[in-house]
Amino acid sequence: MIRVVLADDQRLVRAGFRSILDDEDDMEVVGEAANGVEAVRLARELRPDVVLMDIRMPEKDGLEATGEIVGDQRLESVRVVILTTFDVDDHVYGALRAGASGFLVKDTEPMELLHGVRVAARGDALIAPTVTRRLIAEFAGRVKRPEPDTRLNSLTQREREVMGLVGAGLTNDEIAQRLVLSPATAKTHVSRVMTKLGVRDRAQLVVLAYESGMITPGWLG
Repeated sequence: MIRVVLADDQRLVRAGFRSILDDEDDMEVVGEAANGVEAVRLARELRPDVVLMDIRMPEKDGLEATGEIVGDQRLESVRVVILTTFDVDDHVYGALRAGASGFLVKDTEPMELLHGVRVAARGDALIAPTVTRRLIAEFAGRVKRPEPDTRLNSLTQREREVMGLVGAGLTNDEIAQRLVLSPATAKTHVSRVMTKLGVRDRAQLVVLAYESGMITPGWLG
């Protein structure tokens, strides 16, 4: 059972999401928060699998709440997915940098919402990867050329290739096909890269790939 906390200051929005999620046999909404303070408190009390977090809320916004949840070692297994009205937003990029596992646009189709929650709960892929890649590329491209990240020195050449392909938005199966590997081997490489770099999921790996200068927008051509 995937346990979900909804954090949004609009009651009708929460009710709509609850209706969709609670209809699924493998999902349960275990709490609702109307602001970031409540979201953090519920995350600590309930230890949900996923927090669906609105980015603009009173008292404490979704960006700050995400940082608190992700920064709490006791909540290492909790995944935060940002809910936003717009698919490209400075605040959403900040949330990804703070540790969110990805984001969903509020008017997404119900099936996309359910898929996103399941993917986030597994921790093995980005949410809405094409949009997330575009957002990261847009905002990462605004900053000056970064200094080389010394953490990358621990990676083998193959692991660097894998990280670049993750950053470009490829799935494990697509990485396996491109590098002529088995899907299981590709997944092992991805997991090893995340462990070496100390990132919690693929979203953080994508951010690091861009911000370290390893890849740039349009890297795959």
